[in-house]
Amino acid sequence: MQTYLKGRDMITTQEWTKDELDTIITVALELKRRRAMGEQHALLDNKVLAMLFFFASTRTRASFEAGMAQLGGHAMFLDSTSTQIGHGDTWKEIGDILGRYNDGIAIRNVDWDVGNQYIRAVAEASRAPVMNMQCDWYHPFQALADLLTVIEQKGDPSNLTFNMSYAYASSYQKPISVPQSVVLLMTRYGAKVRLTRPPEFKLFPEVIAQAEENARISHGSFEILEDFEEGMRGADVVYAKSWGSMLTTPDHEESARISEKYRDWITDARRMDMANDDAIYMHPLPADRNIEVTDEVIDGRWSRVFDQAENRLHAQKAVMALTM
Repeated sequence: MQTYLKGRDMITTQEWTKDELDTIITVALELKRRRAMGEQHALLDNKVLAMLFFFASTRTRASFEAGMAQLGGHAMFLDSTSTQIGHGDTWKEIGDILGRYNDGIAIRNVDWDVGNQYIRAVAEASRAPVMNMQCDWYHPFQALADLLTVIEQKGDPSNLTFNMSYAYASSYQKPISVPQSVVLLMTRYGAKVRLTRPPEFKLFPEVIAQAEENARISHGSFEILEDFEEGMRGADVVYAKSWGSMLTTPDHEESARISEKYRDWITDARRMDMANDDAIYMHPLPADRNIEVTDEVIDGRWSRVFDQAENRLHAQKAVMALTM
């Protein structure tokens, strides 16, 4: 267990050692226990987290604000459309000034080919740690919550077959940051990871190469499948959600048209029955009900989506307590 992580940025879990990630999970479980027992844990008394949002949020904003309050601190919500952030303040001014006002900066910017660069630039300018609440490349806090959920529900990830699968959705062309962060983190923990997706729904080649190397080091495995039902067969964890085909086309309308070819990529009871008998279903929410996943699955015996959503709170609190 690592005992000094103050000042560390959390932009991607790939930049943290396995021992450091283990520390986050250990602390998250302890803070979850304290919350359940009603024990006060004001570890960030008098600390302030600035939260910059360039993209709408429900769970992310609510969980970070609640987490800071439970840790005895305060979360400052900043919307790019109602401040000078959207039309004047540069990344350097944001990092340098908010890094002086606050004890941490959290940013959500999923703009394609912008978000990750922006967050890294702010981190370079800031004296306070910077946390990635989601960008175009990564969603580290979602992946940490997912790992925590898998460990609680299924035990050692190295014993598991984990299917990270595309699913059709009609709402909008969602970022690729969740599947990228999930395959990176689960391969660190030795799972047998499947990335199941249509050929147009690729992830960044650099991320695929990192996932392959992670699997080699952890003695797990990583494979890419292009058949929805093949990915389901024998899985212990089915994590099926939509993302856009941005690496095939940057045009959202064209990406939406490509998606139409895969309307049958929906997680239903028949597909879940192809997985192992005690398999669980995961999704970061919000889900397009009866399009990405049927009500029977997301509300049924397989679903762990609400445990997963709760664990956003505990994983984020652990990182904030350790770094701020």
